[in-house]
Parts: sequence; C-alpha cells; structure tokens
Amino acid sequence: MNRLRSRLRAGLIAVAALLAAPGLPAHAAQVLKLATIAPEGSGWMREMRASAALLKERTAGRVELKFYPGGVMGNDVAVLRKMKLGQLQGGAFAGAELSGVYVDAQIYSLPFLFQDQAEVDYVRARVDAEYRAGFEQAGLVALGFAGAGFAYLMGTRPLRSRDELIATKVWAPQGDVYAQVTFEAGGIQPIVLPISDVYPSLTTGLIETVGNTHAGTIAFQWHTRVKHVVDFPLTYVMGILAVDKKAFERLAPADQEIAREVLNGGMERLDAATRKDNQGAFAALQRQGIAFFRPDAQERQFWVSIGEAARETLATRQAFSPELYAKIQAALAEYRAAHPVAQGAAP
Repeated sequence: MNRLRSRLRAGLIAVAALLAAPGLPAHAAQVLKLATIAPEGSGWMREMRASAALLKERTAGRVELKFYPGGVMGNDVAVLRKMKLGQLQGGAFAGAELSGVYVDAQIYSLPFLFQDQAEVDYVRARVDAEYRAGFEQAGLVALGFAGAGFAYLMGTRPLRSRDELIATKVWAPQGDVYAQVTFEAGGIQPIVLPISDVYPSLTTGLIETVGNTHAGTIAFQWHTRVKHVVDFPLTYVMGILAVDKKAFERLAPADQEIAREVLNGGMERLDAATRKDNQGAFAALQRQGIAFFRPDAQERQFWVSIGEAARETLATRQAFSPELYAKIQAALAEYRAAHPVAQGAAP
C-alpha cells in the first residue's frame, strides 16, 4: 500500500511539474472571433492580422483572434445577433452599424459637420475618451477607432447641382438614419440597401448615386461603375473595432490591458495608413478619367444648410446625445476661432 501511495504521489508531482513548465499553458487560449466586411488582403486585414500576431506573442498564446473577413458572417445585423448568441465576440463596424446599441456611435458622421481632417483631429483629441466610455456603458468594448476618411457623393451621371442629384437614384445605407434624414432634407428619397448590394445595383441601374471614401470606392470596386464625383465632403466615416464586454472581461485583467494597448495601436496605424490610401485613391480615380466637380460657394452653402437642418431633425429624434454633441461643437468653435480660414475638402 505504501508503495502504491508513493507511486501516486510521484505521478501527481510529475503532472504538476508538467503544467508549470515554461511555454506550456495550463489553460486553452481565449479565442475572440471577429467579423468584418473588409476583404482579405485589404489594408485593414493586413493590420488586424499583424496586431493579432503581436497580441498572441505578448500574451504568450493566452489570447488569440480569429477573423472572418469579406462579410462571410453576414451584414451588421447578423454579426450583432451572432455576438448575442456567443458565436462571435466582436467585429469591425461603421458607426451607423452600432447606433442601435450605442446612440452616439455615429456622431462623428453627422452630415457636413467637419470641413477637413484637421478639424476631425482636433475634435477627436478632446472627445474620443468620452466617446469610448459610451461604448462600455452600452455593453461593448471599443478596442480602437480608425477614421476611414471623408465620404463623397459619386455616381454614373453628372452631379453638378442639386437638381441633377435629385434626378438620379440615390443610395442610402441600410440602418443609416443620418444619411436618410440628410437626403430627405435635400428633397431626395433615397433607395435603402445594405452595402453588399451596392455594386450589383450600380451594375443594373437600380441605383446611380452613392457615397463613399475614395479608398473605399476602389476597395469595393465601385470605381468601375461611377463616372462623376462631387468634390465636397459629405460626412466623415469612422471604423470601430468592438467586442462584447462580457466576452472581453473573461480575459485575465493583465491580458485585457495588453489587448487594449495592442489593438488600439493597430487601429491608430490603420488610421494613418488610410489617410495615405485615400490620397492615393484620389489620384488613381483621376487617372482613370473619373470627373471631379467642385461646387461653387453658393452650392456648398446650400448643402451646409441642409446638413444643419438634418442635424436639427436628428436632434429632435434623439439620434444622438445633446451632451456629446455640445462638446463636439465647443471643440469645433475653438478650432475655427484659431483657424478662421476654412480648409475646404480633404482627399
């Protein structure tokens, strides 16, 4: 009996030593499954995969990211539903896609809010912390923000005036209340479709006018269909990497901090890279022969007034919180007081 006890004791010691051995984790890795419409090979996916590799290294394999690119998990509604079911833990979203979860998710994309990138940078430096906190209160952890740049109106037909725009079939993204209200304020009844339906709809003529960033237009191949661009920024587009808060808090506290640091850093690099991508895309679209039309001051002021009217309507519908909007407006006023000459559209 004593001999058997000795053997059992020796076996337990050996198992304990094995579990404690360096490089052999005692627990399986925590895997966060993330969905995105960004196609494989895009700048977004390259940066995200690089960040995933660094995160795995920094956590000694305790945290891994698994990506589902190219929209294989469905649209934003499907992704959010799968997050609730635990089939996914998060994804990359545009602000409009998360506005049903967090009312201010899209607030940086209010129509004609910003004139140029310098204004965006000034405001974000003063508002991002509160913006991020709002996601956590809504049950999401925003691991980083990456500006996709300014969206511009573009189409298969000339768009040199409001009348020409009204005469076309204008697309508004599904679930994007900001876009729908803005177009309606300008006397336009948009055709609402998910982003996945835009390319085939441009091909068939179901829609003729869309809004996107220069780089986004190329990434989704819309540049093969559109022929005209209005060189006046419609709205600023923000990309958000968000995960379910309960899933994130299952990570060890130290690993949570590493994940925040690594992924936020990746999104900041992506933000910088996207600015260069938009500049390159602007030049590429010009080389392709797409016509850029710059509205005159009167036409630009008309659309700015439409943006103001749309923001008033959205405020009455409680489509954003007045407190956060007031902070954005205060920061804009500070910047414009110090920089009285408008910078104009930014590629």
